[in-house]
Parts: sequence; C-alpha cells; structure tokens
Amino acid sequence: MAVTRVCYCTREMVKRALDIKETARTDGQVDRAIEAASDAIDGGATGGNRGAGILKRRFFPQVETRTFDWPNSQRARSWRLWLDQHELVDVTTMTAGGVTIPSGDYFLRPDAGPPYTHVEINLGSSSAFSSGATHQRAISIAGVWGYGADTAAAATLAEELDGNEAAVDVTDSALIGVGDLVQVDSERMLVTSKSMLDTGVNIDAGDSLTAAASDVSITMSTTTNAPTVDETILIDSERMLVVDVAGSVLTVKRAWDGSVLAAHAGGAGIYAPRTLAVVRGAYGTTAATHSDGGTVARHVVPGLVRDFALGLALVQLLGEQAGYARTAGTGENQREVTGRGLAQLRKDCIAAYGRKARIRGV
Repeated sequence: MAVTRVCYCTREMVKRALDIKETARTDGQVDRAIEAASDAIDGGATGGNRGAGILKRRFFPQVETRTFDWPNSQRARSWRLWLDQHELVDVTTMTAGGVTIPSGDYFLRPDAGPPYTHVEINLGSSSAFSSGATHQRAISIAGVWGYGADTAAAATLAEELDGNEAAVDVTDSALIGVGDLVQVDSERMLVTSKSMLDTGVNIDAGDSLTAAASDVSITMSTTTNAPTVDETILIDSERMLVVDVAGSVLTVKRAWDGSVLAAHAGGAGIYAPRTLAVVRGAYGTTAATHSDGGTVARHVVPGLVRDFALGLALVQLLGEQAGYARTAGTGENQREVTGRGLAQLRKDCIAAYGRKARIRGV
C-alpha cells in the first residue's frame, strides 16, 4: 500500500516513535493510520469536505480555480468578498462578471496573511465586483488555496526528469518521508513510497565491518554523495542508521529496522532510500521537465499540527495492536485507554490553528 494524500506526519516519524521494524505489512498499517489522522484533522484531502475536520482547514496548497457568488448575495458590502472555508495563499488571476481585475485593484486580507480569508476591492481604483448576467458564480479566482505554502530545502535531484517519470532520484533521503509533499520548480509531487538507490559510495577497500553491534565506524571510499545524519543506509542485507558524519567516516547504529547484524567486506556498496515514488503534477500543478541538481523542497506543516497527527496515528496503531481493548489499572480501577494524553495537544492545536467561526457583518 502507498499513501494517497498529503499527510501531516510521515511514515518514518510514526515508525521511529514506536520503533516499528521495516516490513511491507507494517508499512501499510502505518500508512492507513497517518492518512486517517490527517483526514480527522482536515476532513479529507479530496471531495467536498473543505472546512470539515477537527481544525476545519487544510494545511497543504492546492492550485485551483474557484468561483463565488457576487458579494451582495452574501448580504455584505459589494466590494468585500468573504472566502469562508476557501482560504487563499496567492492569486494568479481574478475576474468578476467576466472582467479581469488587475492585481493592484484589490487587497488580500488580513494583511498578516496568508491564509487570506477575504478579498477587498481597492476603492481608489475603477474595478468592482460586478455580477455580469447573474450574481451566481460571478467571481472567479485562480490561485493557490490552503493554510499556507511554506517550504524548506530537503535535497537536490540526482537526475534529470522528464514530464512522466514517477521514480525520482534525490541526493539525500533524511528529510523527506512517505506522505510528504515536495516541490521542484513550480511542480508539486506527493511522495508515496521510497526505495533503495546505490549512492556510489562504498566501504573503503582497507576497511570492513564485523558482525558486532559495537563496530559502528565506516570509512567511506569517497565523500561524494555520502550518506547524511539520520539517513538509513543498506549494506548487503543489513540496514543501519547514520548518527554522525566526520569527514570520510560514518558512525552508525547497526541492525536497524529489524535487520540482521552481519559482517561486511571492504568495497561493499552503500545504498540509501533515495528513489522516491511520486505522484507527478500533484494538487493542481503541472508535471514538467527538471534539470539534474534542481532543488527539492519539502512542504512544511505547522509543528503542532504535525505532532497532533502523529499522536492520532499512534493511538490508532496501538489500538489495533490491542484489538481496541487497551486498558489501564486493575480490578475496580480498570478503565479503557482512549488516548486521553492527546487532549491538551488537541486543545493547543485548536487554539493555535483551528479555523474560527465568523459572524457575517453587513
């Protein structure tokens, strides 16, 4: 199974929290849990549930054209258009009654946004929200919708991409997880799984590893494309976690992800999960060609939202493992465990990021 939507925490975060070993079966279980947690937060990534969910907003960008009734049908001022659950990050084009409104003729509000909750005509301009033949769907806005579109550099492309390739090689896998939304140039891609890629780095010919958990230093043949801290590597059939890099020497945790401790000879190849299986042209963007070495940026989810999604996913996984019969205490004090530890995190999330109700003014 692969994820089918942007998730607010990644497969790797959940597995690290529970120290879950690497198997296809547990990967599918984890993916279901993080998708369910993300759906609970925003009401679902597709369909007509915008504004539903615990926080009543979506924390990923969507490129789309949306239409609205002429503002007077909202019983409000005709120069102010409330967007309600359709929060806006940026505008490409805006038309009213079929007439384009120039970017200098409107304001996106609040000034501290995004997200922008309403649009106002600049009353010093000659533009207006006109209705045209009918007030229904008279206003059309093309742009980026959602809570925000912040990104952080995570890797670079290790190959040139055409517009169709769905397996993307990158130079570093430590910061990109399954369920992440990544961006190259103006194209967004949904990461649905990761697989191993030869880094081109080997154990130095004069070095080797014994089958001992205390043997944790690896001298590399080259530092070009070397593994990075927190990246999982594969040598023969043993996985290891990179915990430090000093020049040409890696320090690792052995037998990672439930793999078996083994001896490895000098010259053995070092692999890392740097091939990303992706959905190209995700969330309204267009699949395009990209140059080798292009920046791969990761969409940034607010920290509280990420942690809340992680907590919800963990509760589901632990519940499944116990057949939804987890209890605490004994005898008359025995009670069902229902994830009460999430209560404060939920309150903090709603206070900081929950979309508040608005009383419509005239």
